Amino acid sequence: MDPSRKRKTRLVVALCAALLLAGALIYTSFSDSTEAKTPSQIAGQRSSGNFEVTGKVVAGSVAHQGSRLLFRVRDRTGKGAAVPVVYAGTVPDPFKEGREVIVKGAMRDGTFVAQRDSLVTKCPSKFQNAPGGQPS
Repeated sequence: MDPSRKRKTRLVVALCAALLLAGALIYTSFSDSTEAKTPSQIAGQRSSGNFEVTGKVVAGSVAHQGSRLLFRVRDRTGKGAAVPVVYAGTVPDPFKEGREVIVKGAMRDGTFVAQRDSLVTKCPSKFQNAPGGQPS
């Protein structure tokens, strides 16, 4: 076989393999994602499939019931309906009232039942503007 033809064949095979791998990567990244919703979007739902909820923990709503953590989340703006959340698993250290959280799970009888160990606490950004317009 001619060496130049051999190189072309290798190049075509390598490019096809790269395209297949890139396609597989794109497919898995999009197919594994879950939809994120706000508490006001899910308030009042009785049951649903799995998704993520993102919002702020309502002040005065955090309670423990055995190994379960009970709290309510509201939209980041502080407006809208608050949704009760039942969570079991590891609680991140920065978790507290007023913090933004993301949690995966499903609605059951008007309560968001979180998947075990799915709670993520978003830390406030040190680059957000303070009330006076100056960075904090």
